[in-house]
Amino acid sequence: MSQTDLEIVVDDPTAPEENSPSVTSSGTVEIIVCLLLLALAAILGYDNWRTGASWDSTGPEPGYFPFYLCLVLGGGSLYGLIAALLARRGAAETFVTRAQARRVMAVFVPTLLFCLVTQFLGLYVASFLLIAGFMRAIGKIALWKSLVTAFLFTAIMFVTFDIAFDVIMPKGPLEAAFGY
Repeated sequence: MSQTDLEIVVDDPTAPEENSPSVTSSGTVEIIVCLLLLALAAILGYDNWRTGASWDSTGPEPGYFPFYLCLVLGGGSLYGLIAALLARRGAAETFVTRAQARRVMAVFVPTLLFCLVTQFLGLYVASFLLIAGFMRAIGKIALWKSLVTAFLFTAIMFVTFDIAFDVIMPKGPLEAAFGY
């Protein structure tokens, strides 16, 4: 056996169980996504039609190109919806299991909270909390390493964006206390 034929297998102790029950099927998710995209295309298409989706004496009106992009998106969504409904007659393929959904939510919920906390505490404090929290809770990294890494990252981010490039970022009470 040559060196290139060797395969290293590492078991992930945090991997979801293989016998976890299904939360939803792929067909259901395809139908929901197509309906959401179709609704988005209809809303955006109407808004662009309202602002002007034709040509005038100076050229295209503001909604001309976006309106036709919405028509393409709507057509693609209808095609996907019809294809998903016709394919539904076959065996339902699992889209996500309960264990997989738990792992996704372990990342999604803190990220959503990060977006909300940014509004009140500012980008840098929220980033510090998110990074330290992810490293500690998901990565199982020592608390002191998580805090140091989060502090260094947010400090570098602050120096880069606020001081070096003078980019306006969402600020909170901590930045206000230091005069930023």
